Amino acid sequence: MKIAILDDYQNVALSLADWASLGTDASITVFDRNLSSEDEAAAELAQFDVLVLMRERMAMPASLIARLPALKLIVVTGGRTRTIDMDAATTRGITICHTHPGESPMATPELAFGLILSVARSIPQEHARVRDGGWQETIGMSIGDKTLGLVGLGKLGSRMVPIAKAFGMKVIAWSQNLTDEHAESLGARRVDKETLFREADIVSLHLILSERSKGIVGAADLALMKPGAALINTSRGGLVDDAALIEALTEGRIRAGLDVYSEEPLPEDHPLRDVPNAVTTPHLGYVTEGAYAAFYRDAVEDIAAWRAGAPVRVLAAPKA
Repeated sequence: MKIAILDDYQNVALSLADWASLGTDASITVFDRNLSSEDEAAAELAQFDVLVLMRERMAMPASLIARLPALKLIVVTGGRTRTIDMDAATTRGITICHTHPGESPMATPELAFGLILSVARSIPQEHARVRDGGWQETIGMSIGDKTLGLVGLGKLGSRMVPIAKAFGMKVIAWSQNLTDEHAESLGARRVDKETLFREADIVSLHLILSERSKGIVGAADLALMKPGAALINTSRGGLVDDAALIEALTEGRIRAGLDVYSEEPLPEDHPLRDVPNAVTTPHLGYVTEGAYAAFYRDAVEDIAAWRAGAPVRVLAAPKA
């Protein structure tokens, strides 16, 4: 049995679970880089029976699945995925299993506030300045009396509210289905979309990427933001119009804290690597030791159970 562990950027997968328990005939290959094209992925993965995916880093469209003749099992870490063509896989007789979601559901909100504080107080820039022998050049913004605008008040967005309140912030929120009653029950005030972008000192995005939400933050929304206001995105890059965001940052109209991008890993020559007024991190929202340990432990269990003929945590089963 040949197993490929994909997108293990930190080379930690083999140390975080008991892969040896799968037996001496289990051959495991770790890819510590992203296979950036379908042709590269097809060439590298054609021999493998099992693929272990790290969340949605590696898409599995029907065209790629068709080029992987040995593939029998896909394990995706986390509780769900939108990047695997389930129909194509199950038609081919491939089983798809998942793992538990991971560690704390606070991990991404924690990072969002890390970005908020980094943007507000220019922490990365001043850190670099001290390391380079310099001293302070920026003037920070206190967030204590400011307004946080949450685009999305679901599982993750709602967890932003008590953190914001602890800092003394006011919280407003908007999403397409949000009601006054639900927002109030969570400690936020529902407003319309235009009001949120106009009033918020910091806008933080917490929506699932779908056809309905793709590009939901566009040039008109960014134009409503106060001069110097900050956009924080720890959800998905596709929620925001890239060109409009780059223009607003390049012109110095707003600031941003970005953990996610429309294309990941972010290409070396992508403009978002060089825009001013932005703190950028490489999709760290869910990347914690506890989450990874849970992911890979469950992946080993998934493979063992599938091999024994009793698969667990099945997202999609082969069609009869």
